[in-house]
Amino acid sequence: MIPKRFEPYVFAATLSCMMSFIISGVSTYRALGLIDGFISIWIANWLTSWAIAFPVVTVVAPFARRLVSKVIAEEEPQKDRRAA
Repeated sequence: MIPKRFEPYVFAATLSCMMSFIISGVSTYRALGLIDGFISIWIANWLTSWAIAFPVVTVVAPFARRLVSKVIAEEEPQKDRRAA
């Protein structure tokens, strides 16, 4: 198992891998269509995308978390409805 202290990096690697894989596939398909060699072109584009996406997600995620925490209202404690 990977130690807990590496969780932000494992999360960034996982998220950037999945997102760049999907987005590069869609972009490659839109640019070229289903041509011969599509899969190998897609994988090459994905590897390039992931090489950029991983460091970007690693740097941007903390800022995104702070921004989200500022725009999300804190929940008020729920009252026990059984007591009413």
